[in-house]
Amino acid sequence: MNRRTFLASTLAASSTLNLNPSLKGASLESHPPGGDKGLHLGTVTYNLGRSWDIETIIKNCTETKFEGVELRSTHAHGIEIDTPAARRKEVRKRFEDSPVQVVQIGSACEFHSPDQAVVRSNIEETKAFVKLASDLGAQGVKVRPNGLPAGVPEEKTLEQIGRSLSECAGFAADYDVQIRLEVHGRETSRLPRIRKIMDHANHPNARICWNSNPTDLLDAGVEKNFNSVSSHISLVHMRDLFVEEYPWRQLFGLLKKIDYNGFCLAEIPESTDPIRVMKYYRTLFRAYQGLL
Repeated sequence: MNRRTFLASTLAASSTLNLNPSLKGASLESHPPGGDKGLHLGTVTYNLGRSWDIETIIKNCTETKFEGVELRSTHAHGIEIDTPAARRKEVRKRFEDSPVQVVQIGSACEFHSPDQAVVRSNIEETKAFVKLASDLGAQGVKVRPNGLPAGVPEEKTLEQIGRSLSECAGFAADYDVQIRLEVHGRETSRLPRIRKIMDHANHPNARICWNSNPTDLLDAGVEKNFNSVSSHISLVHMRDLFVEEYPWRQLFGLLKKIDYNGFCLAEIPESTDPIRVMKYYRTLFRAYQGLL
């Protein structure tokens, strides 16, 4: 079986999983190379690690037992779509020689603009990020919806985002990289709209990055919102776990219920004492799972 045939068969199988969330064992979520069961903790360089270079990211994550990182574009690590091939190879080796994994590349690509030239530019930029992710051994590229333009019918915008997502997902499949739509934006973070975007995308390589937003509590509530997209979730972003307004224990339970074995990434503010903060975060992360 050649690589393209293998990808086609894999995507066909994952499409079945999307249509039937009750199926287990063929999950597409992010996970460490060893495939260990359970939730895995990592961080996003936005904002905690925005000033860290690659060496500091690996050092701090290793010391605090954070297993992975999302390298957000434009931050001090300096890994961008114009990074030379030799540097990409060097960075990949540094991570592969460490216990820390590059989970995904965090882009700011978005597809809601009424200007089709802007949309096309973002699609092509996403494809460049896919190549970067592949070179670094990352499993995904994060994109986002970021609003509903005034004067444009909502359904038209949601369809446009979904079709753009589908094109990027099809391109990324040839690189073994997922396109992950972050649940993001003042209007577009509402889960019924995210569900419609995914329906328009209709591609098994188009996935979701759950973002732990206050809007998760709206509409049908957290459980129904989560269940409406659960078969698409490949990554989870988490805010500060001390935020009592968000039902963290319920979220952990929902992730366990779908046998999620992927990464949960801390997307938290900078600190003058990052090691201490990360150690506290990991303790809370484990406590919510009943591991302490």
